[in-house]
Amino acid sequence: MVRFHQLDGHGATYDYCRVTLVFNIRQGDVEGTDVGGHVVAMIADTPKVMTEGNWRLGVFVDDKASDEQFDQLVKVFSGKLGGPMGALAPLVGEVLGAERAAIEIVEDGLRHSIRVGDAIDFEVQDIVPFGVESGEPVRFQGMFHPVGSDLTMAEAQRSRINAFGIQYEGKTGLSKPEFSWAA
Repeated sequence: MVRFHQLDGHGATYDYCRVTLVFNIRQGDVEGTDVGGHVVAMIADTPKVMTEGNWRLGVFVDDKASDEQFDQLVKVFSGKLGGPMGALAPLVGEVLGAERAAIEIVEDGLRHSIRVGDAIDFEVQDIVPFGVESGEPVRFQGMFHPVGSDLTMAEAQRSRINAFGIQYEGKTGLSKPEFSWAA
């Protein structure tokens, strides 16, 4: 499940854009280290126009990761190993830190919730427009995003984020059930 806001060069609603991304890694490896079954959460504080750079970024890795897995996942998600996050690396002005935390993900139909220790607690619900009999939620297509160009639009049901000196309560979100990366 991923939660993110725009990255299209247009300004955010406020004078900043604060985002949380959560990646539930079902399978994969980084330079020969198995990282399947782990979760990474990132939090960023960016200027109104995200493409201006100078992002402040913090990373959480689930507390079940070994030291080697933790190190490799931090390298991937801070953009040091290229791939999709490597494309965002030039925008990062300051890495605020990387920590281990208990991370809980609950997927229940259109509802997606995340808890990262005491730092992050949010739930979003995918938006299904009135009159859509199929129950299919609204999707953004053709946008740049590190997990893919097709994301589901969601509304925050609850949102409390206080991590690495970044605090906010979000109102919107995006989700994507699967992602696939290679560098």
